[in-house]
Amino acid sequence: MAHSKLKPAFFLICLMCLQIKSDGLGHDALQSVCSSTLDTKFCMSTVSSFEGSKDGGALDLGRMALNVSIAEARKVFELIARLGRWAFNQRQLIALEDCLELFDITLDSLERSMSKVNNSNSNSLGWRQSMDVQTWLSAAITNQDTCLEGFQESSGNQQSSFSSSLHNVSRLLSSSLALVKNIPVVGSHHKRRLLSDMPRGRINNDGFPSWLSAGDRRRLLQDDGISVGDMVTVAGDGSGNYTTINEALNAAPNNSQERFAIYVKEGVYQEYIEVPIYKTNIMMVGDGINVTVITGNRNYVDGWTTYSSATVSVIGIGFMARDITFENTAGPEKCQAVALKVISDLSVFYRCSINGFQDTHYVHSFRQFYRECDIYGTVDFIFGDAAVVFQTCNMFVRKPIEGQSNIITAQGRCDSNENTGISIQNCTITASPEVASDKSLLPTYLGRPWKEYSRAVFIKSYIDDVVLPAGWMEWRGAFALSTLYYGEYLNWGPRAETAERVQWPGYHVMSLSDAELFTVTNLIAGDTWINTVPFIAGLN
Repeated sequence: MAHSKLKPAFFLICLMCLQIKSDGLGHDALQSVCSSTLDTKFCMSTVSSFEGSKDGGALDLGRMALNVSIAEARKVFELIARLGRWAFNQRQLIALEDCLELFDITLDSLERSMSKVNNSNSNSLGWRQSMDVQTWLSAAITNQDTCLEGFQESSGNQQSSFSSSLHNVSRLLSSSLALVKNIPVVGSHHKRRLLSDMPRGRINNDGFPSWLSAGDRRRLLQDDGISVGDMVTVAGDGSGNYTTINEALNAAPNNSQERFAIYVKEGVYQEYIEVPIYKTNIMMVGDGINVTVITGNRNYVDGWTTYSSATVSVIGIGFMARDITFENTAGPEKCQAVALKVISDLSVFYRCSINGFQDTHYVHSFRQFYRECDIYGTVDFIFGDAAVVFQTCNMFVRKPIEGQSNIITAQGRCDSNENTGISIQNCTITASPEVASDKSLLPTYLGRPWKEYSRAVFIKSYIDDVVLPAGWMEWRGAFALSTLYYGEYLNWGPRAETAERVQWPGYHVMSLSDAELFTVTNLIAGDTWINTVPFIAGLN
């Protein structure tokens, strides 16, 4: 997505022209808001520099902060784009391209946030407006962290040339998020849609038979309540509209408001797929787990960044997949090797399998939902900073390399104001069938804190004795043990007992009210946008 090259000074001039009409925030109130950011002093100095900040209300200050964040993000985007490619090695070049893509997503998120705030007719935001903006700003913060990490992975001497600029953008985004969270919210979240409310029909069957024509499949999808604007078929044997998935994606309309369905027939597709930011509302339908397979083997050892190693990368909003296997076959010895990376807001995966070893599934950012999926891996195999719920899924641990432990989650929340977290509900945690006969070789933990404010919970799930009694693992000494939030609620199975769990300040045996914060309704507001697959809105 192209962005106009407006200078930061333009936005600062605009800020001076803002007419402040709402009740202002006093110094103490402003200090209270800024104290929740990672850098209180920076927040205070930045906000106090806004023309009219002493008289501005929460909405005005949020708008000002967003304007400055957009200006600074554009400036850094252009700085990275101008860097001389000749000075980089191959991995650094990949990290550079990762950053450019991440900044494109960040600018899109900031512009959408600004639009929401500008469209408010009062000094407050609606419940859904507020959640949207918090989600988009949380993703923008994650993007900066991912960009910087890519260069740290590449050990390049170019990192210092713009790392301070990345940190500055991150601090501005952190301040913006804190100020947006301070904007009064009107209305409440009333809509609740339960599993029993979902249309049954064919959506609960085992999947479509592979011999159905595209027209028949379109009718079946529409019977399931899924509005499909157009559908194409991919078949490696030449019997469809296209022989590769990438060809079908290229044919999809840009920025579509309607579903564009891609039926991927039975077969193994050795492709690297990216659903870009401008390919919205894409739906991929396969013939079933291990029947329709998308496979690759990119990995860290062979020169890829973690971010770029994904076999399938999904960015465009509103993506949906069902009855497909995504895999990375690099193996445990190749370190980070992502099978599926998702940066798609309001995305849904139903009856899919995600197969790999270390870093199998990158739930990078935004709101995501998974139902009846299988995820296989070893180290940190569900990781990232999305707000994501897994329901009735299977997490299968595999045999890691000697000396390693299996860790199911590594959640990457790096700002305490982010509305992100991993929620695993009504799932099964056990050993992969091929190694289940000797669980002693599979020391496994539920999670470890990748970032300082890591947040993950297990709710009403079956926990097999492959998990060690302590349950959770340190990342590095005492790092994040008092700032993380790890929780368990009414789990069952041979290793669900919490008596021997870690005694960290951030670990909790959750109450009912705690667990309710991590449901489809409350963590991702899924009952307002999930309408194509069954789900449980609350805890039952």
